[in-house]
Amino acid sequence: MSSAPLTAELLPAGLDAYLVRFALTPDPTAMGAARRFAAALEQTPPEGVEEIAAALVSVLVRLDPAAEREVIRAHLEDLAQAVVKGPLDLPPPTRRWTIPITFGGEAGPQLAQVSAALNLTEDAAVDQVCAADLRVLTIGFAPGQPYIGLMPEAWNLPRMSELNPSVPAGALVVAVRQFVLFGAESATGWQQIGQAAFRSFVPSRTPPMPLRGGDAIRFARASADDIARLTTDNDPMGGARLETL
Repeated sequence: MSSAPLTAELLPAGLDAYLVRFALTPDPTAMGAARRFAAALEQTPPEGVEEIAAALVSVLVRLDPAAEREVIRAHLEDLAQAVVKGPLDLPPPTRRWTIPITFGGEAGPQLAQVSAALNLTEDAAVDQVCAADLRVLTIGFAPGQPYIGLMPEAWNLPRMSELNPSVPAGALVVAVRQFVLFGAESATGWQQIGQAAFRSFVPSRTPPMPLRGGDAIRFARASADDIARLTTDNDPMGGARLETL
C-alpha cells in the first residue's frame, strides 16, 4: 500500500464529463478509492449524471448536457475529498463469481515460466491463484472484459518483451499482479496461464456483460475436458456460478 497521502483531481473531460483521478499509477490505495467513489456515486447519483465509468484509479462521470454542471462538480469534489480520507481498501463485495479454469498445457502455455519466475512449482502457483481473494478492478479494453486483482506483490510480473500474437477467447493471462480474462481472441503482452469456457461478453445472453466492477472472483481448477465440455454444451455462463453475499 502507498504511504503517501492520497489526493483527488477533478478534471474536465470534453463538454459533458468530468474525470475524477486518484493517481497516475496503479497504486492499490488509489484503486480502492476509485472503487469506493464509483460505488457511492452509483448508489445515489446526482440528477443529471448519465454514466459512471470506473477505471483502475479514476472514474469518468458523464452528464446530461442540460444538467447543472457546477452543482454536480461541487458534489463530485465533496465526495472525492471524503473518499480520500479513508478507508482506502476495496469496499466489501456484494457478489462472488466462481469461474472454472483449466491451467497449463495448451490452455496455459506460459504457466511454466510464470511459475519459474515465482520460484514455485506449477501446482503451487495454481494453488495461489485459486486461493486468492480477487476482485473485478475494472472492465475495459473490450466489452465486458475484466481486469482482476490483486495478487500478492511477488506476482508483480512484467509484461513480456514480445507480444503474444494471439490468445483465444477465455484466455486467462497475468501481469502486474492482475489477471485479464479475454473476451475475444486478441494479441497481448501478458502471459497466458489458463483457459475458461466463460465468456465475458455474449450479445445474445442476458445480461450480455454479467461481471461488474467490485465483484469478488474465485478461480476453480477444472480439467481440459471439463472446459471443452462446457464450451461444446453451449453453457451460456461456461460453468461460472454467482453468489449474492
